[in-house]
Amino acid sequence: MITLDLSYQTAVVTGGKSGIGRGIVQILLQSGARVISADLAYDEEYKGVDGQLFESRLDLSKSEDIERWSRLVLEQAGVPDIVVNCAGTSTMDYVIDSKLEDWEKVFSINSTGLYLVYKIFAKAMVDAEKPGRIIQIASQAGKNGYRAMGGYCASKHAVLGLTKVMAIELARNNILVNAVCPGIVETPMKHRERIEGGIIRGMTAEEIYAEDCSQVPLGRTAEVQDVANVVLFLASPLSSYMTGQAINVTGGMTMH
Repeated sequence: MITLDLSYQTAVVTGGKSGIGRGIVQILLQSGARVISADLAYDEEYKGVDGQLFESRLDLSKSEDIERWSRLVLEQAGVPDIVVNCAGTSTMDYVIDSKLEDWEKVFSINSTGLYLVYKIFAKAMVDAEKPGRIIQIASQAGKNGYRAMGGYCASKHAVLGLTKVMAIELARNNILVNAVCPGIVETPMKHRERIEGGIIRGMTAEEIYAEDCSQVPLGRTAEVQDVANVVLFLASPLSSYMTGQAINVTGGMTMH
């Protein structure tokens, strides 16, 4: 287990209930940070689990909910040192068969919701004259195109564009903004995508898994921990001269 000392740091993680987000919450806690984990799957507005972990319900598809939630977090925890937006969703369909409501749902969470969260907390950091780390969980889909994932790919391309702009605008405030671009990670969302993609392509989920592995030079798909380790690095003092980067965690599948 890789750990770095983040004692006395406060981190906000969206999408922290499961998948990559859960792994990020766990590694930040293990490194000593106080963590506010936000997710639609939580029942309560703000709940202390122990002295380090707090859970808060958040619907990233609704701007009014983001406003309510962010005010609550700032009141309860103050201005965070680290913000990680990991919440995301996907739909599977060829673009010509896709539905506008699916496109809008994906963008409302993956792009617009992310924009609002970072705008609010970045402004709080600037107003408090507090340096910080903003880490966007993007995807290699933000650099490439993949069949039946038009909305998801487009939304993640938007995330990388926002990362570059925010890195430039916030550099003078010593707020570092970077993105992590995972490849194929074994999460509940990826398992669902294999089933749905298999239906579209006339393949089984097992066949798609084998295809996934065959595309990765390292010969395996990623585990959540592989991504969380890179997030920890970006949250730590070891990355103090990095901003505006989109770091691949793809086992060599994407190299640009």
